[in-house]
Formats: sequence, structure tokens, C-alpha cells
Amino acid sequence: MVKDLTVGLRGGLRARLLLLTVIFIMVIEVLVYVPSIAQFRNSYIEQRLIAAQIAALSLEEAPDNMVSPALQNELLNAAEIRAVIIIRGDSRQLILRQNMPSKLADRLVQAEMGGLDLVKKAFETLYRGGEGFVQIAGPSSNPRFQSVQIVMSEKPLYDRMITYSWQFLGSSLIIALFTGFLIYFSISYLLIAPLNRVTESMAAFRRKPEDSTRTLEPSERGDELGVVEQELSKLQSSLHTSLKEKTHLANLGTAISKINHDLRNILATAQLSSDRLTASTDPTVKALLPRLLGSIDRAISLCENTLKYGKAEERTPQKSNINLRELMEEVALSLGLDDQNEVQWNNNVGKNTPVFADPDHLFRIMVNLGRNAVRAMAEGGTLTISAEPQPNDTMLIRFEDTGPGVPDNVREKLFMPFVGGPGGGSGLGLAIVKELVDAHGGEVSLEKSDANGTCFCVCLPNESTGKN
Repeated sequence: MVKDLTVGLRGGLRARLLLLTVIFIMVIEVLVYVPSIAQFRNSYIEQRLIAAQIAALSLEEAPDNMVSPALQNELLNAAEIRAVIIIRGDSRQLILRQNMPSKLADRLVQAEMGGLDLVKKAFETLYRGGEGFVQIAGPSSNPRFQSVQIVMSEKPLYDRMITYSWQFLGSSLIIALFTGFLIYFSISYLLIAPLNRVTESMAAFRRKPEDSTRTLEPSERGDELGVVEQELSKLQSSLHTSLKEKTHLANLGTAISKINHDLRNILATAQLSSDRLTASTDPTVKALLPRLLGSIDRAISLCENTLKYGKAEERTPQKSNINLRELMEEVALSLGLDDQNEVQWNNNVGKNTPVFADPDHLFRIMVNLGRNAVRAMAEGGTLTISAEPQPNDTMLIRFEDTGPGVPDNVREKLFMPFVGGPGGGSGLGLAIVKELVDAHGGEVSLEKSDANGTCFCVCLPNESTGKN
């Protein structure tokens, strides 16, 4: 705690705030001091004028207006003045005097002094250092006199002004420091301590983001810092989840690479065995053999691409004109949709409906969409495929099923990997579909999904017309 406080005092936000608070308060105190010192000087002079009138009245009550020199000195010393002049009408009478100076530093009429004049005269007094004498005229509060004039040394006034200034400075420093420390500790508790907690959490999370225990536990504060804590906690949780998923994906990629290596060897053996079937004279074998060979070739190609980078790296689409209806029949056979299947297959694609796409990619797109639909209809249903050209030289292909629909909590991340597929799927099918469709410059979307079924739309550019 002591170490943190020392660091904070040297250059932290708290130390700067404390210093700025003291500076600002001192600036305000200076602004207060200027009129205050002027008022102090003015009050002192008015007290001297009142004392002069009392001394003059004492002299008036004396027999023959005569007092001893000792009493005169006592009256003048008590009033801290050198001379008293009484004004009655046009007459001007010097009634008390003591060691009159030969030269005056200033003459002024108290009644004519404004605010700025008082400030100016106060700093002139400070500037002269109490070395001069001044003559001051002021109105009389006694009806016997019209006005009173005094001659006084500025030394007592200067000394008192200096004392007042030091007292003012001391009280200002105490107020500034006290206020500064109050703000210092308030900010430390309300702002710096929570910020340090957030900073420490960020540093700890940066050092080991895979450790879920380093995620910040937000407090129950309802202010801006509480919002910062909540958002940071959410961000750390999201990053931790993403890192965990990426780690799993990396491990999965390694495992898939190993599996694909062995699977490619198995498929190569199957390919060699199927080549021997080309010599068969059985009509059924001859009818099914091209499809079998095509499926094996696609599987081997996928394995080779997977082994390249440890993950499925899709090649650039090699587009050509495809008979979409025939391709969809191959998809139905791949999905096992025949008369004995509980899912009814409706291929509503026209007989001569062409689409310009990569055959292998399009086959995988349709198989993944079809497999998801079949899984969603585990207890039976209808899967309908349709296609229609669009005015903007695109082909719109619809997959409609009569399943229970896509759950609401999955729709926002429907095309992300491992979100969760229908019927217990891995969640990769729709991610593969989107990747392949995007590679073709097309779009895939969920057109509708409710308790009556789901419809996915695939829109592909029809570049066979000569337009890109």
C-alpha cells in the first residue's frame, strides 16, 4: 500500500490531480485576496478616521480646547496617526499634531474611492513598504464636524497588511491541501482503485488468456466504471471462448489431417478395386459405376486439399454448365432418398435447367443442405427442390422441408462452424455451404423457418449468359 501510494505521488493520476487541485484553489484564493486586502486597508483607514474624531471630541470637551502635550501624544499614538484636521464649513483647523512629515507620499479622499481605486492604493502601500506618509480625508459621523482629515504613517498599516497576507496565505494553503487530499482519497477510492483492478485484470488476462479464472468479475457498480467492468468481463469471456474454440479447431485440424491421410489411402484402394469393375458386363454395375467412381474421386480430392494446410482449403471454383435436375438426382441417391425412405423427395427442377457452377462444389452444397433437411425430418416429411432464373442473371435454388424449423437461438450464428446442426449434426454443413456459395459469388440465406418447415435459398450467378 505504501509503495503504491509512493508511486502515485510521484507521477500517477492521483498526484497530478492533487497538484492541480492545489493550484486551482490557490488561483481562486489569489482572486479572492486582491479585493480582500483592499477591503482590509479600507477598514483600517476608516477605523483611523473614527479614532481621529474621538480624539477631536476629547479635545473639544477640554477646558479652552487645551490638553497637555503628553495627552495629545497619547491620543495620536492610540489612533496611530500623526495629525487631525477638522473641517467646519470653510474653516480648516489643525487640532492635533505630532512630528509632522515634511513630505507626503499620497493624498486621497476616502469618499471618492471606488473598488478599483481601493485595490490600486492597497498595492501601492505594499509597494512603498510602509516608508511613506499619507493624508486622508473622510466624512465625519459627528454633526460638529463637516469632515475629518488625518495624516498617518503607512508603516503600521503596511505591517498589518503583511500579517494579514501571511495569514491569508496560510489559511489558503491549508484549505487547498485539505481539499486536495479529500479529492485525492475520494478519487483513489472511487476511480483509481477500480481502474487499477481493471488494469490488473487486463494484464493477467493478457499473460494467460486461456485461464478462465483470470476473467474479471464485475462489481455491482451502476456508474460508468461499472459499465467498463461489465464490458471488459464480456470481452474477456468472448475472447476466452474464441481462443478455446480456435484451440479445439487446431487440434481438430491435426486429427483430421491424420484421419485424411489414412482415409486417402483407403479411398485409393477402393478406387483401384472399382477400376476392375469396368470390365463387368452386368448392366446394373455399368449404370452405377460412374457415380461410384465420381464419388470416390471427390472424396480423394477433398482429402488431398485437407492435407495441404491441415484444414479444408477450398480450391477456386472451376465453373461449367451443369444440368441442375440431373445433379439433384445424384444428390438424392447420395442421401439415400428412395421409395423406402421416410422422407419424400420432390425434384421440381425443370429437365433442362442449366446452372453455371463448379460441379463438385455445387454437389457438396446441395448434399449438405439436403442432409440437414433429412436430419431435421427424422420422423418423416417432404423435401422439395425448386429452381427458377431471376431477372438479374442469377439462378435461385430453394430447399424446402417440412421439419420443425430452426431454433431461435441458432439463427443468428446459423452459418458459423460448430454452432450446432439439426438432428445432432456437427454444425459444419451450413458453414461449408456458405464458404462454397461465397466462392461462387453467390448468396445463401434462410428464407423462412417455423413450425411448418424451413426454406433455404441459394442464389448463384448465371455466368453462362456471358455476364459476370
